[in-house]
Amino acid sequence: MKRDRIAEPWGARTPYGSGERWPVRVDTYLGEGTTTDQVDRWVQSASVLHSNGDGLDIAVRDGRIVGVRGRANDRVNHGRLGPKDLFGWQANHSPDRLTRPLVREGGRLVEASWDEAMTRVVSRTRQLLDTRGPSSIGFYTSGQLFLEEYYTLALVARGGIGTAHLDGNTRLCTATAAEALKESFGCDGQPGSYTDVDHADVIALYGHNVAETQTVLWARILDRLAGPNPPAILCVDPRPTPVARAATVHLAPRPGTNVALMNGLLHELLANDWFDPEFVAAHTVGFEDLQAVVQDYPAERAAQICGIDVDDLRAAATLVGTADRLLSTVLQGFYQANQATAAAVQVNNVHLLRGMLGRPGCGILQMNGQPTAQNTRECGADGDLSGFRNWANAEHVAELAAIWNVEPSTIPHYSPPTHAMQIFRYVEQGSIGMLWVQATNPAVSLPELARIRSVLSRDELFLVVQDIFLTETAQLADVVLPAAAWAEKTGTFTNADRTVHLSEQAVDPPGEARSDLDIFVDFADRMGFVDRDGVPLVGWRAPQEAFEAWKRCSAGRPCDYSGLSYDALRGSGGIQWPCTPEHPEGTERLYADGRFWADPDRCETYGRDLLTGAPVEVTEYRALNPDGKAILKGAAYRAPHEQPDSEYPLALLTGRTLYQFHTRTKTGRAPQLQAAAPDVWVEVSADDASALALTEGDLAEVRTRRGSVQARVRVTAIRRGVVFLPFHYGYWDAQDLSATGDAGRAANELTPTEWDAVSKQPLFKSGAARLRRLSAGEGHTSAAPTTTASAPVSAEVPPTRGGPDAEVEESTPAGSSS
Repeated sequence: MKRDRIAEPWGARTPYGSGERWPVRVDTYLGEGTTTDQVDRWVQSASVLHSNGDGLDIAVRDGRIVGVRGRANDRVNHGRLGPKDLFGWQANHSPDRLTRPLVREGGRLVEASWDEAMTRVVSRTRQLLDTRGPSSIGFYTSGQLFLEEYYTLALVARGGIGTAHLDGNTRLCTATAAEALKESFGCDGQPGSYTDVDHADVIALYGHNVAETQTVLWARILDRLAGPNPPAILCVDPRPTPVARAATVHLAPRPGTNVALMNGLLHELLANDWFDPEFVAAHTVGFEDLQAVVQDYPAERAAQICGIDVDDLRAAATLVGTADRLLSTVLQGFYQANQATAAAVQVNNVHLLRGMLGRPGCGILQMNGQPTAQNTRECGADGDLSGFRNWANAEHVAELAAIWNVEPSTIPHYSPPTHAMQIFRYVEQGSIGMLWVQATNPAVSLPELARIRSVLSRDELFLVVQDIFLTETAQLADVVLPAAAWAEKTGTFTNADRTVHLSEQAVDPPGEARSDLDIFVDFADRMGFVDRDGVPLVGWRAPQEAFEAWKRCSAGRPCDYSGLSYDALRGSGGIQWPCTPEHPEGTERLYADGRFWADPDRCETYGRDLLTGAPVEVTEYRALNPDGKAILKGAAYRAPHEQPDSEYPLALLTGRTLYQFHTRTKTGRAPQLQAAAPDVWVEVSADDASALALTEGDLAEVRTRRGSVQARVRVTAIRRGVVFLPFHYGYWDAQDLSATGDAGRAANELTPTEWDAVSKQPLFKSGAARLRRLSAGEGHTSAAPTTTASAPVSAEVPPTRGGPDAEVEESTPAGSSS
């Protein structure tokens, strides 16, 4: 049957019970008046506008994408697709795609040949290397390229140029996930699997609005809730999200108090003997230290710090403490808030105390925010070394150097790799003279945008932007390189539960646009990068060749791809790493045997102090954990630096909405998605709205110490004293970078330049704000339903209808529920 998937973003229910297989439901959307029999071919791929990794086929007709269909055999989605999967592909056909290189002449960007554009990039690179060395060059990449492209970039940047300044926008969304896993288990890699939803009797979601960020995973949870023996749900979120409405227990803590909340939960687990002492003794270190920290956080004190009811805190502790099969997920509500890594690590501690790892229904998913964020980390295109190697371990550096056939001294490891916020600081200070940005838009997505625009506009900076559209960042560039988009190139990528998918090229890129892999290879060739034997450093040209090279790099490491191949992935429903020749079917869950990648000689990191971020020295780590056990790490609560006061009395949160992704470069060009969420809004509680004389639809100004934004008001059941803005909205559709300041619409005009001490992830969910009414709500275009201050609803309720262009065919095989 057909269903309006803007109005019903999660589709029809297919209920199932604990331990049963999630039923198949195939979602299909064809546009441009196409019927199924008019499709020339279906091309295998997966979704790229979130981190879920939904398997799909791309419909091609006359050399154009005309629709998508979920893959029934895919282990991630069993045929289902979310709104961004169903409609987001239309951005590929947008008439404002970049099709030729651009170079800056006389203050304007003008079209140029590839040779002219690359000559400028290579010339400036050589000039800086000759005069100022490798540290004068920086790269800022994405969470949306393919594995093969990240690995090539890491080789070029680390092994060719030799710079430590390589990071991705994954620093903004997934750095804390990686760091939390490393702190507890010695290495990155999600212990759990999406299939744990099928078995869990309690699902705890910490700062994870899965209904918005991963709609198909939420559909899976909804189907469990609709079936026999449904799981209990714990939701930790200050906002009234769909997850909160479905929760058995909903905790809405004061922003910035997540560590106090988790310490209160851990205190209850220990006080009630809700832990497994045999597992703790056999498989962990640090129990006594953790116990000493959490004893200072009895439920009454933790609840007082968090501003929640103590009975609710105890009810939450009872859920996680008595569950037979506990699944926990974590996302930006923890990752982008005060004490980010410390809070996320405490979720790991819950599972380590209870021994709930490596069994069906017993898992942790420190979630990612982007489709290929996992690959950025695996391949070393961020602040890690390729293959989850330890930059502080000389043997790991030597091993990577041998794989690349370069001198170990070429690979920068004299200090920690540079994180994104420090890269932009170096640009601001002038020590980085060239910054190459790929597939990301920092002029909208980084905090304190007035500062970032100033940094990117420096006359001394040579800015290269590689993208598919002329974004706000590209408008500031000296050279713009037109890139091929998803479906216009071939490659692999890995989702948040380690599932690897192959995405085949379905159509040609527009004009002269090239794949990111081709651009990196061309740059390396023009630079003349060679290995110790004098042969080209990048020894591949095709994606499959790059994948084979990556397999050799990953072999024997936690993210082992050595048993994978393009042939194995073609036609498959995705395969989870580690995947070796001995285990070609992959690995559903990590740590089933209670063994971790925490051995001092194998671990990816020796860890950091959770309060200060100071690195742990190798000698200290060896003394603490000689046998490579999991680590129980506690952390005392520390209040946020900037808190509400008399001048700025409200706590500011920013985040995502269901129908948009990042800075809307793609979703804003998909008609159904843009119509569903066309502009920024500010979410405010009924009590605060009443006190400020605000009603639904009013135009209001949100101001912090850094800037202001104008937005329409939505009155909801959000926690009193908290305001929320979605961060997606910038200025590209106005083509006017002057539309900032008092007329700003980008939430990051407001956010502070502050980051977590451990993961270095910016704290977008921090800062204090004030709110005032500008005008009444005439012409309000918000897609949310109208309400009054006395009858708040969730701002996440979908609009009534998306229209006939949003109707999607949902087919459920005979025998499945619906």
